[in-house]
Amino acid sequence: MRIKNIRLLVICLKIWIGPAGIPVSGKGGSTLDGLKRVAEFGLNGMEIEYVRGVKMSVDMAKQVGEIAKKLNIRLSAHSPYWINLCSSEKEKVEASKKRILDSVERAHAMHADVVVFHPAYYGKLSKEEAYQKVKEACENMTDVMKERGWNDVRLGLETMGKISQFGTVDEILRICKEVKGCDIVIDWAHVFARNFGSINFSEIFDKVSLLKPKHLHTHFSCIEYSDKGERRHLTLDAGKPDYHPLVKEILKRKIDITLVSESPNLEVDALKMKEMFEKHGYKF
Repeated sequence: MRIKNIRLLVICLKIWIGPAGIPVSGKGGSTLDGLKRVAEFGLNGMEIEYVRGVKMSVDMAKQVGEIAKKLNIRLSAHSPYWINLCSSEKEKVEASKKRILDSVERAHAMHADVVVFHPAYYGKLSKEEAYQKVKEACENMTDVMKERGWNDVRLGLETMGKISQFGTVDEILRICKEVKGCDIVIDWAHVFARNFGSINFSEIFDKVSLLKPKHLHTHFSCIEYSDKGERRHLTLDAGKPDYHPLVKEILKRKIDITLVSESPNLEVDALKMKEMFEKHGYKF
């Protein structure tokens, strides 16, 4: 029985860990150099960061995908930060959707499975009004993705850390239930900050499990927060939140998952997370 359980863990569980962008030790190099650096560290995931703008060509995205495949690195992408699907100005909403779709086009070219984005700010809208605007924008984008043959990529709405931002776990899960092609991207540190220093990993997994996801994409770091929520990301040395319970929960539930390090020490903390899993017997 014990052997059988071990085999089940190997068959059903796959964990990808890597940095959000080019490793700190490889700054100054290209994305292709960054991928090689990730592989040298023994990591197997990387999020391509378009946070300052989508400046990578589609041809380069194809090259990134080819190298990642050779190195067995799972890719994701992060859209620019300048996105607000709840803006009162229609031009800004359309520009936000274009930035997300430009990211999706590159993700499709490199065979990345999800494009992460920060959805919106509530502004003067009620939470329900904000929800409806985000939902409408997501429906529009997934329709465009289907028309252009990009529906192998998922729209990843990230849980947000500031209370002024649209993006609680429940809000995003509701979007995912109602709009086909959308996924929740859990930023564990953001959830912790938005709850003012509290997080229940088991409860979140229970909620997400209702969607029956084949794969879960997440971000991690430690974080500083105030009464307004997130202030800044910190290294894992800060200790809040403590990720040991998360590691145990993932292994217990046999969750297929990606964990992207958004720590100031990208690859250092990605390696620390990898070590946590290895200490519990998981082999990468």
